Amino acid sequence: MRIIIAAGGTGGHIYPGLTIANELKRRYPQGEILFVGTQYGLEKDIVPRAGYPLELISVQYIRRTLSLDLVKTGFVALKGLGQSLGIVRRFKPHVVVGTGGYVAGPVLLAAALSRVPTFIQEQNAFPGITNRLLGRFASGIALGYAEAERYFPRDGRVIVTGNPIRSEIAAISKREGIQRLNLRPDHRTVVVFGGSQGGLSINRAMRELAPRLKSEPLLQVIHQTGQKSYGAIAREVLGLSDQGTEDLPPSVQDGCIRIVPYIYDMPAALAAADLVVGRAGALSIAEITVRGLPAVLIPFPYAAENHQEKNARVLEQAGAARVILDRDVNGDSLGACIFELLGDPSLLAQMAAASKKLGRADATQVIVDRIAELAGWS
Repeated sequence: MRIIIAAGGTGGHIYPGLTIANELKRRYPQGEILFVGTQYGLEKDIVPRAGYPLELISVQYIRRTLSLDLVKTGFVALKGLGQSLGIVRRFKPHVVVGTGGYVAGPVLLAAALSRVPTFIQEQNAFPGITNRLLGRFASGIALGYAEAERYFPRDGRVIVTGNPIRSEIAAISKREGIQRLNLRPDHRTVVVFGGSQGGLSINRAMRELAPRLKSEPLLQVIHQTGQKSYGAIAREVLGLSDQGTEDLPPSVQDGCIRIVPYIYDMPAALAAADLVVGRAGALSIAEITVRGLPAVLIPFPYAAENHQEKNARVLEQAGAARVILDRDVNGDSLGACIFELLGDPSLLAQMAAASKKLGRADATQVIVDRIAELAGWS
């Protein structure tokens, strides 16, 4: 069994590929899996660290306006297609899987030209241009959202599976999550994170809101700032100079607020949470809904084709989340939303139930079943 997975750019494309790869390896331990990416994306660090081989090809952002850069992009695309054809010819995959990013284009096209079955996993409610184009000839298509069906052929190749997530997200009990993070079991827990593409507006709103949060009884907050913002916020909390060179601790406590650069144990954090505040990336939403958590979503405004807002609106319409646009978020608007929800246990429970209905804990298994069918292993 040999599978190529084309995944690149952001963690939102790479981690679904890794989740699929891990399930394939669990089922077919003698199988071979090769990732294809680019030198510019996070995959060059994340994929080798996960233990999978990675080959790099030339890919460039597709410009939509006529210019000399568009001509250059065309040459780069041809080079990437040639490299992809070579990889497919050498590796001889049974199926080629694309989980997003521009790298998926030439790799899946090369597979189709080589008469190798292709499979797309689209995470968002509004598909990116690469997957919309690839969907015309892909052998199979798995969607994270039913709302994306309208952008793909209606001929039986499309299945709505939900997004693949780490198995441990659903496996941890609330009690275990609280214990692993050394939290207080008699307090309500709010988990705040900004995602890999930016949380400056969320961080700013949280600092404005901090005095009110600290005055609230029986409340604890975990606030992930991101590595870039952690230093300034930690120094502010500790009363240190912005120009200081002191070694900062891995977390700082500001009253009831635990401030960290990154939540390394996200399965435990989500298990412990009563309410989540964050961006609306497809994977974050998949994990939130599998846990059945109510959320306040603040879509990243610069995501491609504004897909995060479209993701967030799906949860809002289902009654599982409140949405605050990035331009509107501040201490007042975020605080009003958080305290309204925490102050109404009945509403919070309704939102949790709506969130749970949207979650698909079996997404990875269903996706791998379909890949196995395409490869002729079922």
